[in-house]
Amino acid sequence: MRGPWRATVLGSQVAELLRRPGRFAATGLSLLIAAFVVFGAVMAQQIITATVVDRFRGTPEAVSLVVTPGDDGEDIGEAGLRAIRETPGVAEAVGRLDGGAPLDGSAVERYLELSADPGTGSLTEVRLTEGTYPSGPGRLAVDTEAARAYDLAPGSSLTLLQPASDGEGTRRVTVEVSGIVRSTATNAAGPTGYAPGPRLQELLGVSGYSRVDVRTDPASSSASADPAERMRQAVPGALVRSGDEVRQEEADAAVTDAKDTLELVTVFLGVAVGAAVLVATSTFRIVFARRVRQLALLRAIGATPRRLAAALVVEGAVVGLLAGAAGVLAAWGCGQLVPPVAGRFGHDLSAPSGIPLAEAVLTVLGTGLLAVLAVLAPSLSASRVSPLQALRSAASEQGAAGGTVRTLLGLLCAAGAALLAWQQYDGLPQPGDAEYDRFTALTGVVLSGALAFLALIALGPVLVRPVLAAVAVPLRRTGAAGRLAVAGVGGAPGRAASVSVVVALGVCLVGSTLTCLASLNAYERYRQAVESPADFHLYPRDTETLDRSLAADLAAHPELAGVTAFRAAEAVEDSRSVTLSDLDLGAVRSGVSLTARTGSLGRLAPGHVVVDAGHAHRLGVRAGDRVTLEFAGRPVRLTVAATLPGAGPYGGNFFVPAADLTRMGADPAPTTVTADAAEDSAEGRLRAQRAITDTLTGPQRGEGRVIAEDSAAAAGQSDDLRTMATTVIMVLGLTVLVAVVGVATTASLTVVERKREFGLLRALGLGGAAVHRMVTVECALYGVLGGVLGLALGVPYSWLVVRVAETSAPFSLPAGHLAAVFTALVLVTAAAGMVPALRASRTSPTVAVAQAE
Repeated sequence: MRGPWRATVLGSQVAELLRRPGRFAATGLSLLIAAFVVFGAVMAQQIITATVVDRFRGTPEAVSLVVTPGDDGEDIGEAGLRAIRETPGVAEAVGRLDGGAPLDGSAVERYLELSADPGTGSLTEVRLTEGTYPSGPGRLAVDTEAARAYDLAPGSSLTLLQPASDGEGTRRVTVEVSGIVRSTATNAAGPTGYAPGPRLQELLGVSGYSRVDVRTDPASSSASADPAERMRQAVPGALVRSGDEVRQEEADAAVTDAKDTLELVTVFLGVAVGAAVLVATSTFRIVFARRVRQLALLRAIGATPRRLAAALVVEGAVVGLLAGAAGVLAAWGCGQLVPPVAGRFGHDLSAPSGIPLAEAVLTVLGTGLLAVLAVLAPSLSASRVSPLQALRSAASEQGAAGGTVRTLLGLLCAAGAALLAWQQYDGLPQPGDAEYDRFTALTGVVLSGALAFLALIALGPVLVRPVLAAVAVPLRRTGAAGRLAVAGVGGAPGRAASVSVVVALGVCLVGSTLTCLASLNAYERYRQAVESPADFHLYPRDTETLDRSLAADLAAHPELAGVTAFRAAEAVEDSRSVTLSDLDLGAVRSGVSLTARTGSLGRLAPGHVVVDAGHAHRLGVRAGDRVTLEFAGRPVRLTVAATLPGAGPYGGNFFVPAADLTRMGADPAPTTVTADAAEDSAEGRLRAQRAITDTLTGPQRGEGRVIAEDSAAAAGQSDDLRTMATTVIMVLGLTVLVAVVGVATTASLTVVERKREFGLLRALGLGGAAVHRMVTVECALYGVLGGVLGLALGVPYSWLVVRVAETSAPFSLPAGHLAAVFTALVLVTAAAGMVPALRASRTSPTVAVAQAE
């Protein structure tokens, strides 16, 4: 005999849930994935934090106290250091200071960081690897990075360039490299030299320390006196902190740097969570529609709509809490497996100390809340079922395309999105506009995109059939399975829209990210070609021109490549001084990355000019227009061959052929020479520096000066952009995963719901393989619909985002990548339906026809 709990409305729902656990799996799977990815981000943060803290080395562990200058900012002098050392309980104290100096002896600018360190003892931050640590004047130890970059070894000599004592001119200080050291700190700077504090003070010409590290001896210190207080008495006004506090601050700063990408990931996790809610809402709606008879019978025996809706909401909350708990446990288990698995691939990661209970509880409760939000609308709709519907088909409600109110709401959202988008388009900045508020503009674009997506949700059932009619033309010609698949999707536009909209969200975000990345990468390559066109940039120190034979002399060195000489001269445009250059834009390193906003950057014809973006905007010209410049008091009329999307290389504003600049009367001697290292490596760059130095210091060469552009740093920025974008795409891929789960869930529920239909098709002669193809094609159509809608929404907004983020960036559409994403999505959604399709193909005609709904 059944217990009394089954007689209640809530009890009947729980009993139904227990009787058919497969429905729990269907409704809870997307929520489980959401909980998994959210708590997975928490576990990733725990792993990153533990790894950074375990690896980080800053202030030595032996440091008990750190003494720094007080509010007055004056360094701690030798007297203060001596007072600290004489304080009872102090076992060791070392003064530290940091500085740096340019190095002489090379035409290429080189810089060496300088840091004070004792070199021995428990407070040292370096370990000697070769030679000896400096103990006398005029000696210096360098780290391995400096030894490699500047080709140094024990016994080498260095000349430091320091300001003269009178503040005018430069004094040269020659030191001997006594040894090579390796820093134990993980936050070490660039090439660095080390020496004891007094010796480094002599080199830098200073008399104080920016910090004193102290090691106390607990056995000899008085129990009645606080060591920190004794330090304050020894050095009045100084700030004294414990070594543990300083080390914690350093570790927190390192962890903060490491978390930047993770914080960006956390922002985009909200998108995956939103997709999970949409999928769960659709799934609950389908499940409740399947149970329309049961709900109608409950209404017939006296259940009110309010009690029925409350029972369905509680059912959803239970599903959400269980799915959240399962997702949290799965993420925690994977988090424990990550460090040992990574260790097998050579990556040293630290395991988190334990499960973060607060975050785990919040994730479970949050998943329950998401489930309540997802089930709210379907439960209210299901609770209004009429008792008479107990006699009707469960699937009868699935074909509606949406009501008038929903359509009007969708049109209202679409109008708001279009208005916001037009406002941002109308207010796009022009080149050189420094007052443009990009953050506000991007916020407006995001709000417009959100309204557009809400419009897509509301109008989805209306849009499904026309889009389906356009994309499914080839399928109707493939036979009965294709035609039936199109009819199956079009026959339930509400269901198709619910699934396709989530797919569209993933495609829109991934496609937009790929498009924005391609555009920003094109701009980044242009920016690098403008800001770091060559490894070495030679220009005169005092005179206006360089030796005419300099370029030929440099080109004779096999260590150098791409030697280019050009001229820059001053001209006048509308009473404004501008720079006129004969630089061949095709000769700039990575010249293919220089793009034109209008016109073409091909070889300039006589009488033509290329104009940078700022001057083109101010003059209001584009390719084909005419401009007039004044050179040496004479007007020169030129035809615009092209305009640049941004600034010109080497500060040039107008670029003309060399013959034209000569005819204008410019000096034939070059004003700038550029060159690249023939070998793209640290050793090749060092050999190129020596070749340039040998050339510039030759007889009768003069006072040329060379600046080495740090192209590695520019490449690093591009790598950072690519890494961040890849991370974002991977996170947004979770949205696609949730969408695929939604497709699989919908297909599974559809197979159960449409058994009679499949059985009738089998009875009419449609084979099991054809039924399998039909269901698989239906699932693939969800991917096609989502892909088309997502790209139709994402590409225009990508263009707007690129224009807002960087006006000079060329819009680049990665057609190949987008096609690959679209194709992969269709294949994945088709694969998601293969298992349900297999079940459908095995439906027995006799059982299906005999089955009563």
